[in-house]
Amino acid sequence: MPTSLTTLASLPDLLRLLAVPVLGWAAYRDIQTRRVPNRTWLPLGVLGLILLAVDLWAVVPPTTFTDRLVLLRTAISLGFVAPLAYLFWRLGGFGGADAKALIVLAVLFPTFPTYFLPGVALPVVVPTLGVFSMTILTNTVVLGLAYPLGVALRNVLRRDFAPVMLLGHRSEVVDLSEAHGRLMETTEGYTRSGLDLDALRMYLRWRGTTLADLRADPENHRDPTSVGETYEPTDGAVNAASGGQPSEFGGPHAPAEVTADDPWAAERFLDEIEGSAYGTDAETLREGLAVVTDRELVWVSPGIPFVVPMFLGLVAALTYGDLLVGLLGSLGLL
Repeated sequence: MPTSLTTLASLPDLLRLLAVPVLGWAAYRDIQTRRVPNRTWLPLGVLGLILLAVDLWAVVPPTTFTDRLVLLRTAISLGFVAPLAYLFWRLGGFGGADAKALIVLAVLFPTFPTYFLPGVALPVVVPTLGVFSMTILTNTVVLGLAYPLGVALRNVLRRDFAPVMLLGHRSEVVDLSEAHGRLMETTEGYTRSGLDLDALRMYLRWRGTTLADLRADPENHRDPTSVGETYEPTDGAVNAASGGQPSEFGGPHAPAEVTADDPWAAERFLDEIEGSAYGTDAETLREGLAVVTDRELVWVSPGIPFVVPMFLGLVAALTYGDLLVGLLGSLGLL
């Protein structure tokens, strides 16, 4: 029977377990707000670098095959998994928090840790490659694949059928002010690249109006000359200070030159804000505004917060091990 924590695992591997509550909190924040503060990752990143230095100190210069294997696995984690996270972010496949989380995990978990419990050593399934951050990533993908199946089942039970039923659900338009995700409809049909709901909130705050007011008088809002003073759009977060109210974002902007052929003042909005409204262009914004002012129900893709399956993938990796290797092995494919 273990008599101390150090008999359960090495001290570095015990310290690595701090990633579990931190990532769990980040997953909760991601579900609630789709925002994870940057400061979340700094302590784990620093811890990862310290533990990495400790591990490398023990194997440099390498004198055994095991030492060289540790160096190879570390090189794969830092030289492949971490850059892959950055690449996914650049291509739009990851959010900023998703990429930072995976990069931190690549530094913190380059090789498989080992935890000794009574009668068993965890993780149970350790692949030949032995790069723990890669296992976290593959576990994340495997668990993430369950999401569209769950969405589809929910839609079947509610008898909501559409070509996009694997990726979204129907929502009342009046609820979009506090929803996360992206519209999956245009005035002409379904789409996977509709208006981002954060961008919608940015637009409403920029105009100093609300979704209810927009729906009550769409013709007036469609007229670009109806836009007078404009306000800070914030970042579109649900709980951010609304435009037009005194806040840390400052006061209203002076009216800009009005272009008559700019329905909804969409181009003016995109020209005035700093940065990008989550990749939204003027036409996408106009289509989205036309949809939310014309319909009572719309299809919305809530988008799965990737930090959530990453947290579950980390927990699965620390206990069971590599889900994909285990699945392929059970099917006789390995």
